[in-house]
Amino acid sequence: MNKALILQTFMRARYFHGFKNRKKLESYQQKQLAKQLSYMTKKSPYFRQYEGRPLEDFPYMDKKIMMDNFDNMNTAGIHKEDALQLAINSEKSRDFSDKLHGYSVGLSSGTSGHRGVFVLSDNEIATWVGGMMAKMLPKGKVFGTKVAFFLRADNNLYESSNSKALQFEFFDILKPMNENIEKLQQFQPTILVAPPSVLLLLADAVNGKKLSIDPTRIISVAEVLTESDEKYFKKVFKQKIIYQVYQCTEGFLAYTCEHGSLHLNEDVVYVEKEYLDNKRFMPIITDFVRKTQPIIRYRLNDILVEEKKPCKCGTSMLRLKKIEGRMDDIFELEGMNGDVVSVFPDFISRVVLYVPNIKNYRVVQESPQKVVFYLDNISAKNKKLIKKEFSALAKKMNFRMPDVSFEKYQPDFSRKMKRVERIKK
Repeated sequence: MNKALILQTFMRARYFHGFKNRKKLESYQQKQLAKQLSYMTKKSPYFRQYEGRPLEDFPYMDKKIMMDNFDNMNTAGIHKEDALQLAINSEKSRDFSDKLHGYSVGLSSGTSGHRGVFVLSDNEIATWVGGMMAKMLPKGKVFGTKVAFFLRADNNLYESSNSKALQFEFFDILKPMNENIEKLQQFQPTILVAPPSVLLLLADAVNGKKLSIDPTRIISVAEVLTESDEKYFKKVFKQKIIYQVYQCTEGFLAYTCEHGSLHLNEDVVYVEKEYLDNKRFMPIITDFVRKTQPIIRYRLNDILVEEKKPCKCGTSMLRLKKIEGRMDDIFELEGMNGDVVSVFPDFISRVVLYVPNIKNYRVVQESPQKVVFYLDNISAKNKKLIKKEFSALAKKMNFRMPDVSFEKYQPDFSRKMKRVERIKK
């Protein structure tokens, strides 16, 4: 691990790339875009035909396109099947230290369910770690910081940058949670990083006196953080802000600032916005930093909600109100006039949020006529209240009330949790 590059990136992101001025940010982006497109059209066979052309002439891409053209797209001459085999072997053995021709390889299923593979050079990892640390570590004292990561896969990104000042520890969420809780009790982190589904179990353990930790910062990753979960975490862990990292295979896309606002990392990615209404949009991203596996005009399936008001932190990087969910998980219900009514995930979540004493839940649309509520607290009263709230939403949005059933909620750490999900058939 190139610790000098980590430090260089950390300093640049923390102290020099705040971008208080929007015009300066946009000028910087255009320079970085020009360099990146020039590099990729020379090094990537897939993009060679676009040499000298502006970004808008480049094709859109998504995970399927990237995987279908992996061999021709990456700049390291790596074959997809070799990368997949290594990634799968690492997942099975739980040893993520092996490399392919000097490159780190990881497996991604994401929330879309499509299997993918990503490849990173050591310098890309160092740059990523430095940028992440700059934006997510508390301002001021760093010495003595102990970071606990609860993740599905460990690709040694952080442990390799351990030092006397900063210590990282990986917790495998596929291991029994009681083992992780015991290990966490001994580690006593100052920063706790985990998906909301794991943070819920840890918060319950704290409430049940099975875990005693006092982190100064909680960072939610990998899954959508709902308002109800956020309030619960603030209360249990005694936090004013629950920080978020919006990150996926395609890069480090957004972070929570010291004032509690979520900002897109427009200093490392250029974002085109595909609006769904006057505030919701799907991001199309182009990464300035990654050189091995191009991310150019990559259309994400996420629904982001824009916040128009500027943030008190002063950055001109786009402020988000929240990450609402995935485009694939907008419910499609039968309209009263025979049409299809699209219902955003946030509206579905609120059907449950209006009902007290439910912490863990999932809502799954199995067909236009059937919706299943998975609840940790199934009672006759809760069933009645949820049906009442759902019926009120149906009336408001003019769709036919589907058949509603209830099942017991069970956590599944082998995949990312989605509070709201539409099953595609």
